[in-house]
Amino acid sequence: MRIAVIGAGAVGGLVAALAARAGHEVLVTARGEHAAAIARAGLHVDGGWGEWVASVELVESIPNPNAGDEHGRHARSLDLLVLATKAHDSAAALEGWGVHDSTPVLVLQNGLGGEAAVRAALPHSPVAIGLALFAVSLTGPGRLTVTGPNGLTLGGDPAAVAVAEPLLRSLLHAELIVTDDIHGAQFTKLLINQVNALPAITGLSVQQTIADPALRAVLARGMVETVSVGDAVGVAWGRIGSVDAAAVAAVRTGGAAAAEALAQHLAAGMGDVPNPASMLQSIRRGRTTEVEAINGAIVALGAQRGVPTPVNAALVALVHAVERSGKHLAPAEVAASIPPAR
Repeated sequence: MRIAVIGAGAVGGLVAALAARAGHEVLVTARGEHAAAIARAGLHVDGGWGEWVASVELVESIPNPNAGDEHGRHARSLDLLVLATKAHDSAAALEGWGVHDSTPVLVLQNGLGGEAAVRAALPHSPVAIGLALFAVSLTGPGRLTVTGPNGLTLGGDPAAVAVAEPLLRSLLHAELIVTDDIHGAQFTKLLINQVNALPAITGLSVQQTIADPALRAVLARGMVETVSVGDAVGVAWGRIGSVDAAAVAAVRTGGAAAAEALAQHLAAGMGDVPNPASMLQSIRRGRTTEVEAINGAIVALGAQRGVPTPVNAALVALVHAVERSGKHLAPAEVAASIPPAR
């Protein structure tokens, strides 16, 4: 297959490296020192799925398959586009790719917004959505470490799923679930991704965040808000890893105490290797985080449905403050910044 990965950061870079290792032709976009390292020496991967160096082609855009070069030769078309930028970067990243409208697209992102951006930029392309549970860190320019070799949930337009599913099954040494309701699964992933903001704010790993009683209490309240918003929207909660509709029901009925238990369950499943979560990785690289597509999405949907979301709103504000200052907050400072429970 000929695959283009738009945004070969942690998740996109790992998929690109796995595809290249399997013998596919892989083209990638990346930025800054990371892009320079890929162009110079490829993608170096280690951790849970082995250690190897993947040779990929770094590009700014893919040649128009309908336009010949000076010798009349035409570029090969793409079999699959993978959008793996942060959700808020989707629209800008897709500019110039309109010549590949009708090519199947796989969106691999946290939060909401990527699918809509693809449908606006490439209205004739079928769209699949992949919700990754594997954890991977960008440990340096051109270097990736798989800290959690877990699976992925896939769904969306059948024509795109038909292309993405066999590819992912051949690449991932983990469970791949195909669902008929990817949007319900997306909300479950939003619930899981409540673990993302606090590491960005504190500089702690997910495991350290959940181990701290004060931070765990904040996290639990954010989870309860997420369940309330999803219920108000009318979501059919899907399974993501070990989190299913029953786990969501436990939070719905058991409140913050049940949410704390769920958080501890998630931390236990991550093992001993510190998981920095994607927002903290962005903070460390001086980049804007995806907090608006995760916690911000809960705040926006809550406002539409009349569901209060003070904890998620406070987390959005705190993450943006750390983005501006580069200074993390101590757990006690975070707890003091969250509106008290009513």
